Amino acid sequence: MINAPIALPLANLEEIARELVETGKQVKVLWQEEESLVFVAKGRDYRSEFHINPSSELMYQISGSMNLHIRTPENKEEVIVLKEGTAIYTPPGVPHSPRFPSTAFLMVVERMRRPGETDRFQWFCQKCDNLLHEEEFVVADYRLDPVSQAYRNFYTSEQARTCTRCGEVMPKPEGW
Repeated sequence: MINAPIALPLANLEEIARELVETGKQVKVLWQEEESLVFVAKGRDYRSEFHINPSSELMYQISGSMNLHIRTPENKEEVIVLKEGTAIYTPPGVPHSPRFPSTAFLMVVERMRRPGETDRFQWFCQKCDNLLHEEEFVVADYRLDPVSQAYRNFYTSEQARTCTRCGEVMPKPEGW
């Protein structure tokens, strides 16, 4: 039995989306506890990498729509469309790339990382589908926005963006 009142935080998703637009930030962490992590993400028009998460993810499309690119066990790329108000479960280890415009918002629920677990971010050549580059992070605090850091590392290195198989260079998006 609980004797003291418990503070149960509420989140107004419309207000959080407005805050992300006004501040220019990509992610707002709502809860980050020992076993759980919940955040709202604003779309990144330039997103192209595949995230490999050691945890499962539940994604809920708050507004707009998203093309969720996944890589199958046969390493083939497939696209699942999430419309506003729909949710999808992504098992641990499934390479996925949530691609949606900066005017759309997504809520993600996942498990905090256990000691030693890493998140991986992979880019593939747009011409021949060869693996271009991989970034790996131990994510102890999601408020540090590891996705943005992975992109900074990738787009500031022409070597990382150059295919070793066909020589194609993935261009930097406008503004990088």
